Amino acid sequence: MKAMNATAVLPARLCGQPFSHAQLNRIVQVFEAHPNGHRAELARQTCQRLGWMDCRGRPKLMSARVALLRLHRAGWIELPPPRNGNGNGGEWTAPASEDCSPSRARIEQVDAFDLVPISPVRQSRQWNDLIARHHYLGFSPMAGAQLRYLVSSPHGELGAVSFGAAAWKVRDRDQWIGWSEDTRIQQLHRVINNARFLILPWVRCPNLGSRILSRCARQVPEDFQQRYGYRPVLFETFVERDRFSGTVYRASNWHCVGQTTGRGKLDPTHQAALPRKTVWLYPLVKDWRRQLGVPR
Repeated sequence: MKAMNATAVLPARLCGQPFSHAQLNRIVQVFEAHPNGHRAELARQTCQRLGWMDCRGRPKLMSARVALLRLHRAGWIELPPPRNGNGNGGEWTAPASEDCSPSRARIEQVDAFDLVPISPVRQSRQWNDLIARHHYLGFSPMAGAQLRYLVSSPHGELGAVSFGAAAWKVRDRDQWIGWSEDTRIQQLHRVINNARFLILPWVRCPNLGSRILSRCARQVPEDFQQRYGYRPVLFETFVERDRFSGTVYRASNWHCVGQTTGRGKLDPTHQAALPRKTVWLYPLVKDWRRQLGVPR
C-alpha cells in the first residue's frame, strides 16, 4: 500500500509528537506488512513502530486510531472498512431510545449524585447517545488520555462530562500560564480539557452545574492517576462566546483568561473562520505553576 495524496497538507503533529513524511512512510510500511489487518491491529502495530506510548509504556491505541483516521480522510493512507458501525468516525447516530427522551418528567432537586467513569465498553453507548442527542457540538471521538463520566443519581442520569487532551497552542492560555514553548511541550499532558459538559434538558436543579464541576476537581485527578499514572494540575475549557456566557464556570471559580483566535489546528493555512471561544482555566493544586515547571 502506498500513500495516496501528494498534495494534501501533512499534519505537523500526530499522537502528541512531531510528524513528517518519514513517520508517514513508516506507517505505510506497517500497512504493507499487515495487508489483512483490521483497524485496531494496525493502530497497535503503528504504536509499536513509531513509539507512540504513554508514560506507563502502554500503546496509545485510541490516539493512534484517531490519528490514522485523520490520515485516511486526508487521503494519505487507506484504512480497511471498520468492523463496527462507528469505527472511530466523527459522527454518531443515536438510536431511538426512551432513556434519552427529553419528554421525561423534570428533575428539580438533586440531593446526591455520582460521577460514574465510563470504561471502554461499559455504558459507552449510553454516554455517546446522550452527547449526540443533547449537546450542541454532538459526539466526536477523543484522542489521547481521556475520561468520560455519566452524572448519575437516584432520579436517573443527570448529564455527562468528559476530560481529555489539552489544546496544543492557545495564545491567551499560554501567556497566562507563563511557560516557554519547550516547557509547554514537556508539560502539556498535565493540563486536561473539559471537552464536554452536559446537563440533560429535563434537569432543572439550581447550582447543579457548579456542584458537578466541584466534584470533577476532586475526582478526576485521582482517576487520571489510577488510569494513566500521572495527575493533572490544571483544567481548561473553551466556551463559544456567541452561545454561552460561561456562568457555571465563573460560579465555580474558574478563571476567564482570554479568547481563542478562531483558527483550528486542522486548518494549517488558517482559511476557515471558526467560532471565537472564551478560554477558562481552573488550577487543581496551589503550586500548579511550579509543577508545570514555570518559574515564578
